[in-house]
Amino acid sequence: MSIYTIIDADTHVTETPDLWTSRAPAHMRDSVPRVITDSRGTHRWVLAGGRNLASAGMTATAGRGTFKNPPKTYEEMHPGAYDAKARLKYMDQMGIWAMVMYPNVGGFGAQQFLKLNDPELMLTCVQIYNDWQTEWASADSRRLIPITSIPFWDVAAAVTEVRRCAAIGHKGILFTGEPQYYGLPLLGDKHWSPLWEAAVELDLPISFHIGSGDMAEGLVKERVATYGKMAAFTELAVDIFLRNGLQLNDLLMSGVLARFPKIKFVSVESGIGWIPFVLEAMDYQFKGNSVAEEHPEFDRLPSEYFARNVYACYWFEQTAPRRLIDKIGVDNILFETDFPHPTSLYGDEVHARIKGGLSDCEESVRRKILWGNAQKLYKVTGPSADDEAKL
Repeated sequence: MSIYTIIDADTHVTETPDLWTSRAPAHMRDSVPRVITDSRGTHRWVLAGGRNLASAGMTATAGRGTFKNPPKTYEEMHPGAYDAKARLKYMDQMGIWAMVMYPNVGGFGAQQFLKLNDPELMLTCVQIYNDWQTEWASADSRRLIPITSIPFWDVAAAVTEVRRCAAIGHKGILFTGEPQYYGLPLLGDKHWSPLWEAAVELDLPISFHIGSGDMAEGLVKERVATYGKMAAFTELAVDIFLRNGLQLNDLLMSGVLARFPKIKFVSVESGIGWIPFVLEAMDYQFKGNSVAEEHPEFDRLPSEYFARNVYACYWFEQTAPRRLIDKIGVDNILFETDFPHPTSLYGDEVHARIKGGLSDCEESVRRKILWGNAQKLYKVTGPSADDEAKL
């Protein structure tokens, strides 16, 4: 029996301090994201002119800190946050064969690059990130799964970048679930058809990671001042889980899944407990409002489109895995740890949460959720006998 039992569908890599400054053309070097050490000795990501993005340690609290007290420097972080060999060692310890990787600095949908206000610079930063992620994954490209960040503000450039990265081993596409928030067309607009066509042709799933859209109601000063920082963060965390429900709601009514029956979408880091209600409510409204009469291209119910085209990831939940798998669909659920973020599962908690949620399931169900669904979606090559023998 293999010691590897998990394919982790959502993790993050803490970007190295010189990621952009060491790769950008000379005329852009002063404008790309960089790490500084502030007056408190904290490593921070900033843009030109000192515009703050985030504390570097905020993305790497697993085993080394909390949201309230994150690591101040890279040296204080778990080395697996930013070092690929250390990540593989941690994965071996946890029985995790592969990890799907998402960004931090550029935003969970690459939206932070919009702050650069220069299309050439924005595109360059996206390309540099994707190349760096490819290099990082080369430590073992079977096990470290890159997802392509895209310049979604330019659909032609986005398609070009998707094709470029697919050719060098990327296994998915990162996209915002709320393009309208950035002044762009809705998901259902034909504007996005070239992106959907490329995704289908290349057989790449499209990820809606939480936090890729409207974050305006997040950790605003008024809420922090009224509720306190940690209460405001707790509210924000749940708010962005549920916002993916709104994005799913939009996707199911957009017509995209009817026009592109082979396309795949993934709701990342959003949890799964809310899905049965959304699907039941959508089916009820869909039938009650005779949507198919208005749109004859809709040849099935929203829940049936979900079953055919959409996946969702869970990590901490205990109720949904025990009681709602059949309402969501065993073929549509992926497991994640979100390592090394503040809300991530780390160390012993990974297997404790799995056991608590899936202990009553048949082994075939456990296997699909922890391994099979992700292996098929991301075309993961499993371990060899030599890999097993090394441990």
